[in-house]
Amino acid sequence: MPPPVSFARPIVWNFAPLMVRFVHMNFTNWLGIFPDREQPVNSGLNHGRTDRNMKKIAVLITDDFEDSEYTDPAEAFRNAGHTLVHIGLKAGQTVKGKKHATPVKIDKSFKDVKASDFDAMLIPGGYSPDKLRAYDEPVDFTRSFANTGKPVFSICHAPQLLITAGVLRGRKITGWKSIVQDIRNAGAEFIDAEVVRDGNLISSRSPADIPAFVKAALETLEK
Repeated sequence: MPPPVSFARPIVWNFAPLMVRFVHMNFTNWLGIFPDREQPVNSGLNHGRTDRNMKKIAVLITDDFEDSEYTDPAEAFRNAGHTLVHIGLKAGQTVKGKKHATPVKIDKSFKDVKASDFDAMLIPGGYSPDKLRAYDEPVDFTRSFANTGKPVFSICHAPQLLITAGVLRGRKITGWKSIVQDIRNAGAEFIDAEVVRDGNLISSRSPADIPAFVKAALETLEK
């Protein structure tokens, strides 16, 4: 009589890989490593923040802006998790700063955006605001956004664009010393301080005021 056939060894052998995987998955999950369920990735920039804290900021900019009045606030805003959208005269164009030729690519033109698309507005100084106010679309956007009551961050020569938009009457603001009389002629009260807060309007005088300007802007975005 032939010996009886045993199926025990093949069955154990065939299921062994599955048993090893089962033990591995449960053990590693218990340790908190290599989870078998994909987890969301955190960049580290927004730790402890929620989407509600994230703001979309319109940056109104064209050639010959004051480099540091753009680069320093932009870096601080990004590090805080906010999004910058560069708005200029032509989408896709690269504009440059007046001192260090800092390149900035224009994301959208003024004709392609509206005030309701954004949570805040940054206007760097230099010659950029004066160049922008020569065109109707930047002036119209500035006026529309300023009238929403959302935060407006103005530094150095930025009030030139606000003046042409006609939104400074009765407001308190600071700016570069050469436009003090222009500010007063627009019906605003000029205050010589590193930062002036007047409702939704945050303003500073020059690159020397950038640390205080950035601090005030970030505090405003947190509200």
